[in-house]
Amino acid sequence: MRIRRAQPHDLEVIVELIRELASYEQSSEMAVATPRQLRESLFAEHPSVFCDVVEADDGEVAGFAVWFLNYSTWTGTNGIYLEDLFVRPVYRGHGLGKALMIHLAKECADKGYHRLQWWVLDWNEPSIDFYRSLGAEAMDEWTVFRVSGEALERLATRP
Repeated sequence: MRIRRAQPHDLEVIVELIRELASYEQSSEMAVATPRQLRESLFAEHPSVFCDVVEADDGEVAGFAVWFLNYSTWTGTNGIYLEDLFVRPVYRGHGLGKALMIHLAKECADKGYHRLQWWVLDWNEPSIDFYRSLGAEAMDEWTVFRVSGEALERLATRP
């Protein structure tokens, strides 16, 4: 296997992986990102989001990790927020997801970042078990909040 930073020629497979992940998470209708948007985000002169792909031994892109930097005022350092981690089902069980997580942990260690964090759906027991096997701890005392769509528009126009 080989892990590398995604390149513009990977856009088609990145879109496929996003759609496959959305289907797995039972949210296909919500995955509306376009190749153009992804190109502008991932391959800008100064990108704010990054994508690493893992190639299986057969050379095929088997999965990806999409991430960006976050910041902790408590530690005074950046961290990595893992937006998406996905390995195609046919390639699961071969250590590719673990390799991606180790890759991101090394990125944190190399850059002096103090956190690698992400969300996982409550019902996704296989992923929860996988993350726990890596030493991850659930942050159960926190509740995720989001404002989007019409609620975001209303909030943005409040006096």
